[in-house]
Amino acid sequence: MKINKKKFIYLISPNKISKSSFFNDLVAVLKSKRISFFQLRLKNTKNKNKILIGKKVKKICKKYNVNFIINDDPILAKKLNADGCHLGQKDMKINEARKILKKKIIGITCHNSTKLAKNAIKNKADYIAFGAFHGSKTKKVRYKAKINIIRSIKKISRIPIVAIGGINSNNYKKLLLNNANFLAISGYIWNNKKYKPSDAIKKLK
Repeated sequence: MKINKKKFIYLISPNKISKSSFFNDLVAVLKSKRISFFQLRLKNTKNKNKILIGKKVKKICKKYNVNFIINDDPILAKKLNADGCHLGQKDMKINEARKILKKKIIGITCHNSTKLAKNAIKNKADYIAFGAFHGSKTKKVRYKAKINIIRSIKKISRIPIVAIGGINSNNYKKLLLNNANFLAISGYIWNNKKYKPSDAIKKLK
């Protein structure tokens, strides 16, 4: 998987997409050329609506050369012909997902565990995600990660690492300086009370 240091953002959707203005905001954010991945993460949305939203998002991602990732559901990822799927530890196992998605991107959450990371590497995940590095309003923080976990994995593997959890314009640089390849960001873009999405993304240089 190619890593473009200028495109260091792994953008995650809001928990709910109900307004058509979201798609305009998404276009404006992707135009920044800082986004490598967009993950569609809709926890409480019916599959039918996920497909409708997913088709629109996929077209936008393709136009701006952004990897379109589905959260949790390899079957939906295949149905939408997405670029890949992100798995949590309680989701389908990597080996099973690989049978469905073949050579597509499969990433996995490893919380704050080197053991989980080593297992993901062994099972040929395309990237691993650690966090939360900071408090998050997007989801309840159950696991807290420290920066040294990135360093320890970098010593044994070249697998791309995604850092997640409460990342914003005030704290993102430290994670990049400590070799996180991508920063997963959601609330800072979609729920920012100070800046609209197209302006919030410009603060991450």
